[in-house]
Amino acid sequence: MSGKTVKFTNMSPDITKFQNDIRAKYAIANQTAKKGQILFVGSSLMEIFPIEKFQQEQDLGLDKIIYNRGVRATTTADLLEHMDTLIFDLAPSKIFINIGSNDIGFNVPENVFLANYDTILQQIKEKLPDTVVYVMAYYPINTVDDFGEKESEHNQLYEHRSNELNAAASAKVEKLAQKNGYEFINVNAGLTDSSGNLRKELTFDGAHMLPNGYEIVLENMKRYLE
Repeated sequence: MSGKTVKFTNMSPDITKFQNDIRAKYAIANQTAKKGQILFVGSSLMEIFPIEKFQQEQDLGLDKIIYNRGVRATTTADLLEHMDTLIFDLAPSKIFINIGSNDIGFNVPENVFLANYDTILQQIKEKLPDTVVYVMAYYPINTVDDFGEKESEHNQLYEHRSNELNAAASAKVEKLAQKNGYEFINVNAGLTDSSGNLRKELTFDGAHMLPNGYEIVLENMKRYLE
C-alpha cells in the first residue's frame, strides 16, 4: 500500500474552522500534558466519548491519565496531517484509535482509506515502538429509527454508511492491526438491538452515541485500560 495521503472530502468552512480550533486547543494542552499516559484518538466518535469526564467522576483504578484527542469529521488523511498534535506530542504509553468511519461515510476509495490507516500505524510503530496500540472496531449505527432529522439530511448522512459497510471495513482494519503487530478490539457488546442496529436509546442521531452508550463501551474497554 502506498503511504501517500489523498483527501476526498469537501469540508465546509465552519467544520474546517472548528477542526483547526480544536487542534490548536489540543496543541496548547499538550505543552503541559504528562507524557506516557493513555490516549484516545480519532474522529467525532472519539471526540464525544466523555472519557476524561468518566475518569474524573469514576474510580477506574488507573494510575495513568486518559487524554482525548478526537476531532469531528476527521478522516485518516486528516489524522496523518496532524500526527504530532494528536499523537506524538503526548508520547503515550497506550493508544486507543478509532478512525476511518468518515472515510467510509465520505465514500473515500477503500484502497486510499486503508493505505492511510496502514501509514498511521506504521508511523506510530516507528516513532513510538514501545507504545501499546488498540485498533478499535467500528461502532454499530442505526439507520432505521426516526431521530427527527429531515429525510434529505438522513439520506445524506447514510448514503454511504451502514452496519454492513462498517463490519466489512472492520475486518480489513483488523488485518492492518495484525500486520503492524497491534491488537484489534471489538468493544461493541451490548450496543445493538435484536436486529443488529445501534439501540435507539443510546444515540441521538443514529450514528453518534449518547453518554449512556459510551458507558457500555467503557465497561467493555476496562480490561484493556488497566
